[in-house]
Amino acid sequence: MPIIVLFYEGNGLDLQEIFLLKSVYSIVLVSLDIPTGYLADAWGRRNCLLTGCLVAFGGYICYSLSSTFYAFFVAEILLGIGQSLVSGADSALLYDTMLHYNREEEYLKYEGKVTMIGNFSEAFAGIIGGFLASFSLRFPFYGQILIAFIGIPAALFLREFNIKRKIVNPLANIWKIIHYSLFTNKSLCYDIMFSGIIGAATLTMAWFVQPVLMKIELPTALFGIVWTILNLTVGIAALYSDKLNSRLGENRTYALILVCITGGYLAVSFCLNYFSLLLFFLFYIIRGFATPLLKGYINRQTFSEMRATVLSIRNFIIRLIFAVMAPFLGWLNDTFSLALALQMTAVVIFIPGLIFLILQWNKKK
Repeated sequence: MPIIVLFYEGNGLDLQEIFLLKSVYSIVLVSLDIPTGYLADAWGRRNCLLTGCLVAFGGYICYSLSSTFYAFFVAEILLGIGQSLVSGADSALLYDTMLHYNREEEYLKYEGKVTMIGNFSEAFAGIIGGFLASFSLRFPFYGQILIAFIGIPAALFLREFNIKRKIVNPLANIWKIIHYSLFTNKSLCYDIMFSGIIGAATLTMAWFVQPVLMKIELPTALFGIVWTILNLTVGIAALYSDKLNSRLGENRTYALILVCITGGYLAVSFCLNYFSLLLFFLFYIIRGFATPLLKGYINRQTFSEMRATVLSIRNFIIRLIFAVMAPFLGWLNDTFSLALALQMTAVVIFIPGLIFLILQWNKKK
């Protein structure tokens, strides 16, 4: 991630093509997230995680050997398939493990730890990747092949506790879960939609970081360091997400997340200078709080036999929003300015986020 935009540009891609590739990835996830979530519930979370690791491994091999837009296109499809098999199944497996040991009230703490470990790993990978990129922008992809391979034996050692069920009339069952999540259980629906909007906002900001660093002319050697600090920030904040929830309560936590995420976009758009580094730091603190909290709110309202599918619906919403926004934001950046693209993102995120926040508050009342 710290050098991916540089890698793309080194292979002749502009920002609109880069965002288009990310949209392809998101479209694959949008198409497969819910079916693979149901597959995880019916076929097994461990099986889906293992298969997803294998497909993603192939995607990184494709990237490491390619240098054209269309080859990257194929690689993004493979990575999208792999991620769709993993997303939802991982958190569902964790929550069911907590249920098995009668410790589900500790889920937020452990989801926070998972987020922390993931972001710490990404932070150190940023340092190593930046060092490798100083020799060749392709070297980080060779290293990524080795890292992706580790997921395969790791998945083999996982233990699953939920009872798998036979796949009978999957389309009907998927529709029943979608109907329950988005229409029958209104509170769950509002949580899924709000979480999806915030998830799309944090994902989009991750792809704006490098254009901003390039805009302020930060030395390339510092890209990896900035990325490392941001990911360490997310990891540390995630570890304390359960404490934030206990101190503020759900309603105030929701409001804090929405205001800080959208406010972060506006602040960065008006401060395209070195001060934006501090604003990124503050934004990523809120991102660290938001990820485990919003997953926890959803998990608490659903059942084991549909948990992975429901979490996949959340991921579906995130990727759908990103897939629609990304090409448009890339066009705004290339045609007008980076500042306008950031400001438009704030507007697109804030209005629907506020609507679902108000609906959730009214539902609780």
